[in-house]
Amino acid sequence: MKRMIVFVGLLGLGVARAGAHGSATAVTWNREMSRIVFDKCASCHRPGGTAFSMLTYPDVQPRANEIKDAVLSRRMPPWGAVKGFGSFRNDQSLSQEQIELVTRWVDGGIRRGNNPQMLPAVPTPTPALGTPAPSMTVLGTARLERALLLDGVVPEKVPPGGSMRVTAVLPNGRVEPLVWLDGYDERYRHPFLFRHPIVLPAGTTIRGVPSGAAIGLLSR
Repeated sequence: MKRMIVFVGLLGLGVARAGAHGSATAVTWNREMSRIVFDKCASCHRPGGTAFSMLTYPDVQPRANEIKDAVLSRRMPPWGAVKGFGSFRNDQSLSQEQIELVTRWVDGGIRRGNNPQMLPAVPTPTPALGTPAPSMTVLGTARLERALLLDGVVPEKVPPGGSMRVTAVLPNGRVEPLVWLDGYDERYRHPFLFRHPIVLPAGTTIRGVPSGAAIGLLSR
């Protein structure tokens, strides 16, 4: 019995030590972080891109705390809209789970990992797509004179630090959420493309665009 107690005690101590060092659940560059970066950041953060490269561990490691701060404040990636208000196929913002992984990685020692075979392939740069031209620009409240198959919206003018919740009110009273801009930075101007196009019949009213702002409607 004493031997069993001693064995169980040593086993428990080993588990406690493993938990303290986080070896069983440690977030590493090779396994988790590289995948987040390649998917969400590499279009800009690469050699020849518009910002410093983040494609390798030596690129990222010295900037890890800076990256964590930018992610926690949602300054990066520069999406600029409230999640859950509208559904977008080009959503580049991080999920809450991804933000927590970044935080755990930095707070856990910015580990590279001992498994380089787990690194995904470095993404191939793709040409940046230009912002499509809107079929209609909304200033203030606007009423559609004709039906529109809405593919997305693009901010044309957003007051610095402004927040704007744009909706479409259909003739039957149903309200369609379009986009809720918050922290949008015009330096990173981009469209918000809906996961599924929205049918707006004639007589629909677009609301939520404040004075001094402008939103473009992108139709199919």
